[in-house]
Amino acid sequence: MRSKALLSLALAAGLALPAGEANTAQAARSRAPKAGETAVTVDYGIMLAGVPIGSAQVTGQVSDSRDGPRYTMDVSARLTGLVGAITGGYGSGRASGTVAAKPVPAAFALASHSASASITVRMAMARGNVVASDIAPPLVPDPERVTVSEVHKRGIIDPVSALMMPAQGRGALIDPQNCNRTIPVFDGASRFNVVLSYGETRSVQKPGYAGPILVCNARYQPIAGHRPDRPGVKFMEENTEMSVWLAPVEGARVLLPLRIAVRTQLGLNIIEATRWSQSGQGPQNGQAAPEAGAQAAAQAPASPSGGH
Repeated sequence: MRSKALLSLALAAGLALPAGEANTAQAARSRAPKAGETAVTVDYGIMLAGVPIGSAQVTGQVSDSRDGPRYTMDVSARLTGLVGAITGGYGSGRASGTVAAKPVPAAFALASHSASASITVRMAMARGNVVASDIAPPLVPDPERVTVSEVHKRGIIDPVSALMMPAQGRGALIDPQNCNRTIPVFDGASRFNVVLSYGETRSVQKPGYAGPILVCNARYQPIAGHRPDRPGVKFMEENTEMSVWLAPVEGARVLLPLRIAVRTQLGLNIIEATRWSQSGQGPQNGQAAPEAGAQAAAQAPASPSGGH
C-alpha cells in the first residue's frame, strides 16, 4: 500500500470496499439529496506519462445534524487498458464524520485488489483520534520502517476524508487562504503530511462545472510508517511537481479536487475531472449563502479545459 500515491487520488486506483459497503455507496450515489443536504459526484480520468490508465469517481454528501454538518465520502477507481489487464487493479473506499474547520472523521474503510495482492483497512475514530484499526493481511514487521506510535494516530484525517477541504473562515470559497493548509493523513499504516500552498486562481470549464478554481502547490512530508532510505520516499520528499486544483461545492462550504498532478518516477500522474454533478441546497445551520453565479454555472455542461 503506497500512502503517498494517495496524494494523487490514483491511490483510488487500488481501493475496494467489502460488498455490503460498496452497495451502500452505490445507493448513496443514486438517491436524491434530502432537505439540508448537498450531494456532489465527480468523475475522473487517470493518466500516467500521457497515457490513459484508468478512471475514478468521488461522491460526497454534506448534511445537517445535531452535531453540525456531517459528511460521507465514497471513492471508487479502476485501472483499464494494458495496465488494468496486467495488474487487475480496482477498488473503492468510504469515510464519514463531521465537518468543522477540517474533516473530523469517525469511520474509514478501504481495500485494494490487484493481481498480486488484496489489502483491506478499517479504522474507527473519535474526535479525529484513532480508537480501533485493522489491516488484513497484517503488515510484516520491518525494522527499517519508522515506528508508528499512538501519538501519530491523534488528530488525523484518513485518505478519503482528506479529499474534502472545508473553507477556512467565512470568506469566499476561492479565497487563496483555502489553499494554505497542512493535512495530517493516516491510512492505517503510514502517517504523513500533505502541505498545500497557494499557487494561483484561474477559470476552467468542465462538463457540469464552469468557473474559478484554486491551484494549490503540494508537498509530501513523511512522519512515520515509511522507510526513510527507500529511493521512492526520498523522491517524493524532494518532489516539487505536485499540485491540486480545488473547485468550490456551493452550499456545503467545502472544496473538492478537480485535478491532481503528481510527478512520479514513471512520469507525470494526472487525475482530472471529466464530469461534475451537484444537487441539493446544503446545510442550513448558518452556513454562508452560495456565491452568486457559481451555482448556475455548475449546472450547465461545458467543454473540458485544455490547460494542464
